[in-house]
Amino acid sequence: MKITNEFIRSIPKTDLHLHLDGSLRLSTLIDLAKENDVSLPAYTEKELIKKVFKPKYNNLGEYLQGFGYTCAVLQQESALERVAYELGVDNIEEGVRYIEVRFAPQLHQHKHLGIANVLKAVNRGLLRAQNEFNHSDKVKVGHDVPFRYGIIVCAMRMFDYGFSEYFDALLDVHKHSERKWIFSLASQELVKASVEARDRFEIPIVGFDLAGMESGYPAVDHKPAYNLAHKNFLKKTVHAGEAFGPESIFQAITELNADRIGHGVHLFSPEMIADPDIKDKEGYVENLVQYIGDRRITLEICLTSNMQTIPLYTELKQHSFGKMREAGLSVTFCTDNRLVSSTTVTDEIIKAVEAFDISPKELKHMVAYGFKRSFYPGTYIEKRSYVRSVLDAYEAMEKQFATKK
Repeated sequence: MKITNEFIRSIPKTDLHLHLDGSLRLSTLIDLAKENDVSLPAYTEKELIKKVFKPKYNNLGEYLQGFGYTCAVLQQESALERVAYELGVDNIEEGVRYIEVRFAPQLHQHKHLGIANVLKAVNRGLLRAQNEFNHSDKVKVGHDVPFRYGIIVCAMRMFDYGFSEYFDALLDVHKHSERKWIFSLASQELVKASVEARDRFEIPIVGFDLAGMESGYPAVDHKPAYNLAHKNFLKKTVHAGEAFGPESIFQAITELNADRIGHGVHLFSPEMIADPDIKDKEGYVENLVQYIGDRRITLEICLTSNMQTIPLYTELKQHSFGKMREAGLSVTFCTDNRLVSSTTVTDEIIKAVEAFDISPKELKHMVAYGFKRSFYPGTYIEKRSYVRSVLDAYEAMEKQFATKK
């Protein structure tokens, strides 16, 4: 069977690395900016793409610039709910049937909006999208897979004045303390608040993440927060190996007990190892790859995002996904940011299939990894049943498209 764009769009898919504040509709960003008196560099979609949300960025810092505008318009419950709802709808329309939406609630927290209400607002939007689709005739009669979602809360590796009102207040209260201690404290507070919201309001908060500036801000500084997450049965993922080397990935797995790794793009980069005590850098990478493979630690691959932020890459075939594939690692295709990277899950898979000549059998395994390695917000039995329904739907699509000429 030939893998066509139509087939890719039709099969059930996942997005396990999906930032809420990086995935607004451009039209919604403009609407919310006007409603809330937020200044934008332009007020047409075409001009915003030209000035802010570019096809190619010079570095990760430029890539992150757009989040200043998106976060600024997401400071009210109504805005958070609207954006979450639209994100659910946009995924459903392209055949994505399970998403894990991640965001940093503390970036939206202020004196008029507590963290619990931030989380509840996002959940309301996603739940509305889920209910609308799952109550449709197509799902009711068994002709489609139900849509499900989970929420991943993100801690920040570092923050400074101006990030949010919450972070400003925290820095003021602890102005005589070491910055890394304050960063760690914020992460621990986020875990506690998220666990309380999950248990009290039944919000499907399924995971904990660490995002932000990687180089110079080691993940181990947030170990107390990850220990708390671990004790409270939150699954764990970490942005690692995106802007730093293999040591960052190893630290995330061994010190923070990461179940998955976000990006991991520099896994095969021995030249980026900075620890002088590591003499055999090639051997270190080989052992790390073996360690990840043995434990089936899934890598959340964001091809377009990486191509936009890593100047070293000039064509997609250079991406380390090729080596991950050769090593037989568990990988899943993700968008990272649908707006900032101007992509969809369908686009990501199409690019991967074309650049790496992925076979139908390989694609099926990779899509399945997304469902199997998800932090699904139900019991283990419920997850197994859901994954089985997904695979049945996928195989039905295979048969349907195999007969097409």
